[in-house]
Amino acid sequence: MDSKGSAGGPSGGPGEPPSAGPSAGLDWLAEAAPDPEACRREWHRGGAGLLLLPAGRRWDVLLVAGSLGRPALAALARHPGRPGPVYADFGGEHLGFLVPVGTAARWLGTGVRTAGNGSWIVVPHPAGRGSGVRWLVPPDGSGRLTDPALLEFALHEAAADLVHPCR
Repeated sequence: MDSKGSAGGPSGGPGEPPSAGPSAGLDWLAEAAPDPEACRREWHRGGAGLLLLPAGRRWDVLLVAGSLGRPALAALARHPGRPGPVYADFGGEHLGFLVPVGTAARWLGTGVRTAGNGSWIVVPHPAGRGSGVRWLVPPDGSGRLTDPALLEFALHEAAADLVHPCR
C-alpha cells in the first residue's frame, strides 16, 4: 500500500499488477525528492548510485539492527503478501523498512530508530548500481510499504527466536 493507504501505481486494469522494476522504483523514490526531475537526472548520470532523500513525504523509515532486522525480514517473508522496500546499510549493520508516513512519530518499539518528517536518509539506486547501501527488497514502483503492525509482529517473532533459538 502507498502512504495514502491504496495499492498505488499505474496498472493495466482491475486485478492487474502495477508497473514494476528498477525504472518504476526509481520514479517512485524520486517523487519523494524536493526536485524529482533533478533526482532522476542524478541517478541516470551514474555516480555512486546513492542519493539523500527526505523521509516523511512518501514514507517513513524504521531502522533496525541487522541482527534483528534480517530475521524479521525472513518472518515477513513467511506471511502472505510481500513487504515494502527494505534496504541494508554499509555492512548490513542496520536494515531500513519503508513504512507509511506517520509511523515514525507513533512508533514505541525499543531499539528501533525512526526517520520521519524532517529526517533525510541515504537510499541506493533501485537497480542496485551502488555499493555499500543496497536494497534487500527493492521498490517496484507500486507504492507498497511494509505494514507497521505486521513488522512489529515480525520483530517480536525474530526477538523471541534470538532468545530461544530452539523453540
